[in-house]
Amino acid sequence: MHNRAVFVASGIGLALAAVSALIFNEQPKAQGPLFSPTADPYAHGIYSEGMIESSQREGENINIYPEVPGPITAVLVGEGQKVRTGDPLLTIDDSVQRATTDQLRAQAAAALAMLSELKAEPRPETLAVSVAQVDNARATLKNARDQLDKEQRSYAMEPRSVSKNDLDNAINAERIAATNLEVVEKQLELTKAGAWIYDIENQERTYTALEQSYRSAAALLAKYTVRAPSDGVVLTVQATRGSYVSTQGAYDSYTQGYDPLIVMGTPQSQLEVRAYIDEILIHELPDTSQMQAEMFIRGTNQHVPLTFVRYQPYISPKIELSDERQELVDVRVLPVIFRLDNPAALHLYPGQLVDVYVRAR
Repeated sequence: MHNRAVFVASGIGLALAAVSALIFNEQPKAQGPLFSPTADPYAHGIYSEGMIESSQREGENINIYPEVPGPITAVLVGEGQKVRTGDPLLTIDDSVQRATTDQLRAQAAAALAMLSELKAEPRPETLAVSVAQVDNARATLKNARDQLDKEQRSYAMEPRSVSKNDLDNAINAERIAATNLEVVEKQLELTKAGAWIYDIENQERTYTALEQSYRSAAALLAKYTVRAPSDGVVLTVQATRGSYVSTQGAYDSYTQGYDPLIVMGTPQSQLEVRAYIDEILIHELPDTSQMQAEMFIRGTNQHVPLTFVRYQPYISPKIELSDERQELVDVRVLPVIFRLDNPAALHLYPGQLVDVYVRAR
């Protein structure tokens, strides 16, 4: 009985081993490629790597850097948002600059008030005082002359009726009153003349200098609000509230370098492709009137015809694609810009790498 059980177990083991061998030796069916490899659509085409960009007359994208440093207090836009020229994008702490601007504005206002005061002279109340002083001096002089006339007539009738000292005092009083009248009359003329022209010119220059200082401070204050330089779309936002930024941009802890606070592109109904043609293939490019090109989207079978826009007539190192600024092999390329309509189904974005074929001569 025991030997029979052993034979049965051995048979089952052999059967399982045979089934396992069949299963594991079966080769899985190979899956087909998800997309066809990129193929040259021309009989003789020039291959290049390309990068999608916003469609604009010059440059690539709009890199926005702050003109003043400081901590960010608010980020007012998001990535993908459409903006118009002058729309605020973000704000930087302006408390110190705002206080300085307010101080200069107050000083300019005070200088303007002083200038207006000088131009408004004579003040009616001051003129009235000067006129009253003249009237008082004339009355005093008349009284002194009347007293002197009395003393002189009495002395002429009877010299002993008036002492020599009283007569001299009356003469001196008349002279003093006449001199005082002359002084207050000149003071009245000075009051009527108003402020001295040199005082006005000096105050005008003081006001102009303070007003210009205020305008300069106000212009600097406005730079603490970063605004959109043109209509477009916000592509990237590197700024966050509370982070400190400088005129070099925002520090990126991943790349350990400085990036623009905001990168903007034009409205993306149309895009451009910057194809980098190897310098050894430039001689094979056709005339601009005969330029034909196709763009292939990596990872798909999609391809889009391109329209030639312009050359960037400067041979540059290929660091735009590799971002390697210390390459051992100095590969140089000629950027050629093409334009394409942006079909919504393709999901194309600035910064995307694509394959470009240009029909050779």
